[in-house]
Amino acid sequence: MNIRGLAAGDAPAYRALMLQAYGTYPQAFTSSVTERAAMPLSWWEKRLESPLDRVIGGFEGAELAGIVGLAFEPREKARHKVTLFGMYVAEAFQQRGLGRRLVEAALVEAHKHPDVKLVQLTVTAGNEAAFALYQRCGFIQYGLEPLAVRVGVDYFDKIHMWRELQVD
Repeated sequence: MNIRGLAAGDAPAYRALMLQAYGTYPQAFTSSVTERAAMPLSWWEKRLESPLDRVIGGFEGAELAGIVGLAFEPREKARHKVTLFGMYVAEAFQQRGLGRRLVEAALVEAHKHPDVKLVQLTVTAGNEAAFALYQRCGFIQYGLEPLAVRVGVDYFDKIHMWRELQVD
């Protein structure tokens, strides 16, 4: 499994995998398949080229098998924080350690930015596998956002987690 940052040329594979993620786990993402499928490929390319976002992919051969992103804060008073987002591993590649490798790669990437002191994320309450993965990677729960996401008539809470980056 090869782990690397995604570039604009990876946009078609990134788009396809994210649309799969939105469809498979609609409660885990704030965006919906309908919203994101309507976005042109150029929107996905711009996201991969943005200096405020860094998306990392795990590849099995040429196939994009998993992804995770980091959103950096542009505001001066919040530049010490980065948000981990869009974590997803395709079903065929789950239970092989790829999720952990992606989170660890995201932490390494965050650590490259000297102003960044912590990484934060949200995970859907009840998603025990993801919650346990984040705990194994050193994240700590600090809050719960009730009714954070609505899918149809159902509401889902989000657990807020954070992790301080170690100083070298």
